[in-house]
Amino acid sequence: MAAYVTAFIGLGSNLGDREKNLRDAYELLGKLPQTNGLRLSSLIETKPVDSPAGSPDFMNAVAKIETKLPPRDLLKALLGIEKQLGRDRSGVRNEPRTLDLDLLLYGDKVVNEPDLVVPHPRMHQREFVLWPLLQIDSRVRDPRTGDPFADAYQKLKGHP
Repeated sequence: MAAYVTAFIGLGSNLGDREKNLRDAYELLGKLPQTNGLRLSSLIETKPVDSPAGSPDFMNAVAKIETKLPPRDLLKALLGIEKQLGRDRSGVRNEPRTLDLDLLLYGDKVVNEPDLVVPHPRMHQREFVLWPLLQIDSRVRDPRTGDPFADAYQKLKGHP
């Protein structure tokens, strides 16, 4: 029987009731089969990154879960939650959305497949990911390098 793995999920919303979208998504994460929701960071409001001009501000958070689902199955479940909560992926990339769920980390596993990359390839460059992640676990490290994500956050803030 598979052991539980700690995974971190990035949550974002910039359409509708953003806070409700994030809280509903966290609740649904905890209801996934073989999965328990453990903790949700504080919610932070951020400017959109790599989005079309005029996109509304985001509400972001990071969730920590324990799951026995393999990474691909977890990704499929995340996409299902997005759809359930009104996400339409048929439009322009990075357009405003009710919900965006990103698999940031899956234990110490490194996955590099065409439509699944873990750790999330740009998480170390995104303050809206690192700050909530570090609220939950200040000691979490990049499985690719072993470097603490706290160091990446300090670099983003302009500290050596």
